[in-house]
Amino acid sequence: MKKNLKEDVDAVFSRDPAARNSLEVILTYPGIHALILHRGAHCLWQNNQKFAARAISYGSRIITGIEIHPAAKIGKRFFIDHGVGVVIGETAEIGNDVTLYHGVTLGGVSWNDGKRHPTLEDGVIVGAGAKVLGPFTVGKDAKIGSNAVVVKPVPAGATMVGDTARMISKNHDEKGNPITPKTEDATSSESATPDKANSTEPSSKRETTFQAYGVSASSQDPVADAFAKMLEHIRQSENRLDQLQKAMCEIDSSFCAKKYDKLCLEDFDVIGDTDEASEEKQ
Repeated sequence: MKKNLKEDVDAVFSRDPAARNSLEVILTYPGIHALILHRGAHCLWQNNQKFAARAISYGSRIITGIEIHPAAKIGKRFFIDHGVGVVIGETAEIGNDVTLYHGVTLGGVSWNDGKRHPTLEDGVIVGAGAKVLGPFTVGKDAKIGSNAVVVKPVPAGATMVGDTARMISKNHDEKGNPITPKTEDATSSESATPDKANSTEPSSKRETTFQAYGVSASSQDPVADAFAKMLEHIRQSENRLDQLQKAMCEIDSSFCAKKYDKLCLEDFDVIGDTDEASEEKQ
């Protein structure tokens, strides 16, 4: 029990930059409290002390705002950040080094007996407000963005975003089928990537591989992206019309070129200014 608690505290330090010391983590982190109480409740459940297990689970829910069914199976170094609103169902299975943010639901979509809740393999990260619903497996090191609704299996290493969640992965297509990388791409990427193992430079920051809230500085709103593509097509069409109009004027001098208002990215606040738009303005 002492070893498990130490691993849980170490997991907090490795994944939460706000953690300052072990005493603070043990006394003030609801995810740690919920995990400790769940281990006791799960032990009672396994020994056929169902009522006592449910009573502890209910008490944990009142104290922490986290509801974990005592029958749920949870691995080592499990971390629940913030914790409020997390719900983990009876037949859910969670591997090692899994991270859940607040508002996550590992739920079921059926009232039938047997497996109803998801299985999360090692290293899975589930962003705030996400719902993982159904008796399927989320593969090792997969990531689920904030407020995503996942209702189908997720391959290892994939990232799921949106409602209903769609996959964004370099290794899989949208249907989850593996994509075989080209040999040339693999060779160029290896030559372009420095050998981290031979590097002696110290790292002063934690390595961030996933944005738990589903957004980052380089991410783009898919609606804005769609508008940008439409406007680019309109711009190309307008250029072509200008060329046709010029050609008609050369053929027939009586043909009068008429000016018309053109669309540009600046007309849409959702997209904002672009370098191309600023160049045209100049």
